[in-house]
Amino acid sequence: MSDRGKTAKAAKAEPAKRNSIPLKLRVPEPPARPGQAADFSHIKLPAAGVTRRPDVASQPAEMHDLAYGLVRVLNEKGEAVGPWAPKIDADLMRRGLRIMMMTRAYDDRMYKAQRQGKTSFYMKSTGEEAVPTAAGLALDDTDMLFPAYRQQALLFARNWPMLDMMNQIYSNAHDRLKGRQLPVMYSSKEAGFFTISGNLATQFSQAVGWAMASAIMGDTRICATWIGDGSTAEGDFHHACTFAAVYKAPVILNIVNNQWAISSFQGIAGGTEAPFAARGVGYGLPALRVDGNDFLAVYAATQWAIERARSNQGATLIEHFTYRMEGHSTSDDPTRYRAADERQKWPGGDPIERLKQHLIKLGEWDETRHTAQQEEMEKLVKDTQRQAEAIGTLQAGQKPSPKTMFEDIYGGEPDWRMRKQRQQFGI
Repeated sequence: MSDRGKTAKAAKAEPAKRNSIPLKLRVPEPPARPGQAADFSHIKLPAAGVTRRPDVASQPAEMHDLAYGLVRVLNEKGEAVGPWAPKIDADLMRRGLRIMMMTRAYDDRMYKAQRQGKTSFYMKSTGEEAVPTAAGLALDDTDMLFPAYRQQALLFARNWPMLDMMNQIYSNAHDRLKGRQLPVMYSSKEAGFFTISGNLATQFSQAVGWAMASAIMGDTRICATWIGDGSTAEGDFHHACTFAAVYKAPVILNIVNNQWAISSFQGIAGGTEAPFAARGVGYGLPALRVDGNDFLAVYAATQWAIERARSNQGATLIEHFTYRMEGHSTSDDPTRYRAADERQKWPGGDPIERLKQHLIKLGEWDETRHTAQQEEMEKLVKDTQRQAEAIGTLQAGQKPSPKTMFEDIYGGEPDWRMRKQRQQFGI
């Protein structure tokens, strides 16, 4: 037998190789479940002020470390430290504090209204108020916003009427969306606030498309968009990142990592493998990871990204590291999937309390003024609620006319089918 034949025979006789141990699939689990004590020992927050601030014109390849670090400005003493500390006056910070307090008071009142049956649904942004508030104040009022459903503070930052927002919550006769949209999914062309969508992550693709169109037309406006950590697992997120990087679209891509999607923790979307900001690295996008409960850090990072976009440096991806203190929505019970004491043990603190302490440290605020503003915000929300409920709620009062279901559908005259349907309804 030839050497070739012997080799073939030996190979044929050799048993197939197998794994030495059975294969297993890993399913990420949160650090603590209901009945257990909250555990955030795995979170190592760097000291405020230690993260470097690159030049706005820096190339993405030169700043990979920023996707794995954490931009922090406010330290434990309430001081603003480090290269990211923004040069903003006390009036702007007081306005930011007011908007955050207004948002929380609004959320609390609307949550109670839902529990009373006055509206069908609500979503609070408790603990995340600094993310939209700081960004809203950093952006120009003419810039376009593509929000998710916890960015109601953006509208407050643009002085949009609270009454208009409540009318939409109640779907009453003065609801500008005529009862067609889920409560909390606001829309305002006048405020540059794109309609909130329940289809997660679509805002990213739409924002990048809008930004590309702005650049094509030679406009000067940029845009910003927000999604949650869970939505980064959607295809729209990846499509948006590709186009934003390739065409240097003037857009700010914000990921609000509040640790939880609807009921699954951020590890299910890959957050325990690498920070969400690190996803920008693979696309060639500059990426920042920011303390989302630090108003000054969010403002500074947004300001940095704005400067890049306005100078044709392209898009920036920002992960806001924060925490959802309440349930996902009024349809959710967080006690069924996370430890009861997580809110108290979250190492990032409360964004309102942190900015308050900073202003006190500067001598620009005090406990008496803070208490007075808290009472003012609660009264403002309560008085506005009375006005909205005088028009109507889900339970009673004036509602949009059935005639409106045939409006705003086609740009021109309604065709014969619509006229026939309207006649059938007798309206």
